[in-house]
Amino acid sequence: MTQISDPPAFLRSLFDAALAAADPLQCVPPCLPDRPGRRNVLIGAGKASALMAQAIEKAWPHDLEGLVVTRYGHAVPCERVEIVEAAHPVPDEAGEKAARRILEIAEGLGEEDLLICAISGGGSALLSLPGDGLTLADKQAVNKALLRSGATIGEMNCVRKHLSAIKGGRLAEAAYPARVHTILISDVPGDDPAVIASGPTVPDGTSLSDALEILDRRGIDLPQAVRDRLADPAAETPKPGAPAFKNTETVMAARPLASLEAAAEVARRTGVTPLILGDALEGESREVATVLAGIARSVRQHGLPAKPPVVLLSGGETTVTIKGDGVGGPNAEFALALAVALDGAEGIYGIACDTDGVDGAAELAGGQIGPDTLRRALAQGIIPRASLARNDAHGFFQALGNSIAPGPTLTNVNDFRAVLIL
Repeated sequence: MTQISDPPAFLRSLFDAALAAADPLQCVPPCLPDRPGRRNVLIGAGKASALMAQAIEKAWPHDLEGLVVTRYGHAVPCERVEIVEAAHPVPDEAGEKAARRILEIAEGLGEEDLLICAISGGGSALLSLPGDGLTLADKQAVNKALLRSGATIGEMNCVRKHLSAIKGGRLAEAAYPARVHTILISDVPGDDPAVIASGPTVPDGTSLSDALEILDRRGIDLPQAVRDRLADPAAETPKPGAPAFKNTETVMAARPLASLEAAAEVARRTGVTPLILGDALEGESREVATVLAGIARSVRQHGLPAKPPVVLLSGGETTVTIKGDGVGGPNAEFALALAVALDGAEGIYGIACDTDGVDGAAELAGGQIGPDTLRRALAQGIIPRASLARNDAHGFFQALGNSIAPGPTLTNVNDFRAVLIL
């Protein structure tokens, strides 16, 4: 029988394999366009965009210029492309200035020019250019409220598109008639290009009324300027078939499923059966954790749906409706809720991390749990259920020394979860 002498190290190796599969230096160069333009301009936005730009610089033999905006702490050196940093997940003035410059660059292109767009998760907050009648403060207020409400990434991006002067296809609209070649690293369930960074170069299938319905359903108190914007037909985004998309091409460089498959291959080589539950799991972190705990118990007790050793792999983007005053994030909350649901069950270990290295607003990727997690917490006077109620998962794992803190990974294919059953 396969023996795993160090389950936490094994789980970390799966996470590392998932990151390697989404390394921009490896996955971006094969996605470059096959011919240059008169001018070749690179713009980008997202947590992975700076390393994407570096990869393009190294692989692109033609003249190149441009501007890329990434999250603070995620910049890497580039020779021909300017890299600027801005705030995420709540936008700031640096992101607004960068977005305005990027829009102006696109507007200056002609029919024989090529615009290469390096877009990854986080690009929506980083490309924060308010639409007519709005201020950055309006967008910040709505963004903060959406983050606290538990809104899905699709819901957040629907709203962001309709409050923006650059997202939801408007960047492609500004660049027309230039050729637009978009390279994407997906961080969203289903890999929909219209959702990744709010789809600045692809058609938008959502509407103003959709955005308003989401905000009302989530109970978000809107600034009057936002409500006026969502009632203005002129604020509607460009739709499929619009001339703006005549000369556009979109290529997917990395996606969550490929990272899960890379982790699965490592497990197989170790003699552990991998079960990929999906790359698009959504819902409240603690509820998803309860479901996976139930599956893990079934594997352990009944050998269903497979006999141990088994590792349950999943991706997607779970959410947290914040009710407490702690420091947490969706992945750490999943891990803490998993530990609570398992209640010290023998032979079951777990890891949950955001592949960009930042879980929520904390500079931590997530956490790890094992059969002794609750016991060690109680020995320190930490009540796990109280930490969960306070949304203080990062505080919980830091106290136990079980946080995962790789720093900026410079890629982003969303959540990575692995539950090992021995």
